[in-house]
Amino acid sequence: MINVKTADLASQKLLESPAKVPAHQHVYERVRKLILFGDLAPGQAVTIQGLAETLDAGMTPVREALRRLIAEGALVHQGNRRVSVPVLDLEGVNELEFMRKTLEAELAQRATSRMSETVLSELAQVDDALNHAIDRGDIGEYLTQNYRFHTIVNTCAEAPILAATVDRLWLMFGPSLRVVCGRFGTSNLPDKHADLLAAFREGDAAKAAQAMAEDVSQGMVQIRASL
Repeated sequence: MINVKTADLASQKLLESPAKVPAHQHVYERVRKLILFGDLAPGQAVTIQGLAETLDAGMTPVREALRRLIAEGALVHQGNRRVSVPVLDLEGVNELEFMRKTLEAELAQRATSRMSETVLSELAQVDDALNHAIDRGDIGEYLTQNYRFHTIVNTCAEAPILAATVDRLWLMFGPSLRVVCGRFGTSNLPDKHADLLAAFREGDAAKAAQAMAEDVSQGMVQIRASL
């Protein structure tokens, strides 16, 4: 059964106006998106001055953003004060797959009983936009809509600690997913979103968890094949 009382707040954080947050938070979110959607490639060096020029931002908020992103594992120190985007190896991909399958399946299971008609409709619209992006070969739009789909599900679960942990994991494989898209194209990126939507409509939490676990595995298999 779909819970029609659930507040429709699932994608709110993706739509927040930059004017409503402090400058340092705004810069952090912009740099975070550059990493998440692969605009900064695995192994790419990142400098305070370079980002300040790219973002037309001050050095202090950029420095603070880098400090936070290093703490979250989205960036790494390379010595001599150099910072870069991490390069995933096979062990890292395996760890990320295990964590994602465990946590995201749990979030999907929890989201099932909290899924409102409004959120379910939004998920379907986002998945349509994702499929159109695949048809057009629009990598940037595909990555954006895929992240949006998963974020809506995770937020609907109302488990903020789990959702925040998963969000940090996405930062660690986002650049590699962009590489996969660039190398193999969007047409080779299957997902289980249709199965997940069907499970939500049926109110079947076990099926939702299974569909999410399979969706995660498909994506990580693609990343593993690109190593």
